[in-house]
Amino acid sequence: MTKDELRAELERQEQRYKEVYGGEITTYAAQPEPERKPWRKRASLLDQAFKQELQKIEKDLNSEEP
Repeated sequence: MTKDELRAELERQEQRYKEVYGGEITTYAAQPEPERKPWRKRASLLDQAFKQELQKIEKDLNSEEP
C-alpha cells in the first residue's frame, strides 16, 4: 500500500465516520522522532585501573630508554 492509497483510504474512513456517526474528526501533525544521542559507556573502576596501569608501564618504558 502506497502513501497515496493510505491517504485515500483514511479519507474514505473519515467521510464514512462523519456520515454514519455524525462525529467530528481532529487530525494532528505527526510528532517528530526524538533525537538519539550516541551511547557512551562509562569507564568502570576496573577500566580506570587498567588504564592507569598502562600509563604506568608506558612511563616506565619511556624512562628506561636512553
